[in-house]
Amino acid sequence: MKTQIRLLGIDDSPFSFSDEYAIIVGVIMRGGSYIESVLSRKIKVDGDDSTDLCIDMVNKTRHKVQLKSILLDGVTFCGFNVLNIEKIFLKTGIPVITITRDKPDYKKIKNALIKNFSDWENKFDIIEKGLLYQVKTNFNPIYIKCSGISFKEAKEIITISTIRGVIPEPIRIAHLIASGIIRGESYGKV
Repeated sequence: MKTQIRLLGIDDSPFSFSDEYAIIVGVIMRGGSYIESVLSRKIKVDGDDSTDLCIDMVNKTRHKVQLKSILLDGVTFCGFNVLNIEKIFLKTGIPVITITRDKPDYKKIKNALIKNFSDWENKFDIIEKGLLYQVKTNFNPIYIKCSGISFKEAKEIITISTIRGVIPEPIRIAHLIASGIIRGESYGKV
């Protein structure tokens, strides 16, 4: 795989549960070294629009034909605005990889959904769907899910796009931009 493949990393902005909306930021990079574009959309906190917003973001970018993968910071944005990675892959034709630092605690997630959402079963089914893989890094392991791409290829993309630490650069930069827009200065771990 080429080291200069174009990747889209997407992360959400910091938010409060009292907020109605937040933003998601997408960063298109060549590998992990060169930013080509920054994209954004307004997203509902605890809503149901994250999947469609990501599809719209991908399908409307002039870089779509060159994208090799979409890298998402987890399977939810802005609380429990759940991403359906299979639908994103089917509607864009671009493979999707979710990346998280921590192994999901499905029991804890299910309890939170039951407590807060009437449609909790649908949200939980999407969150739980798909194989969860552990990827060893020089630091702590990360956990990924994939759609439209093999685990081996996903690991290769993560290796190509991770400069320091464990999170691919397109997601890290999307996080910095989103938090900088909302808080005035970026900070925090991705």
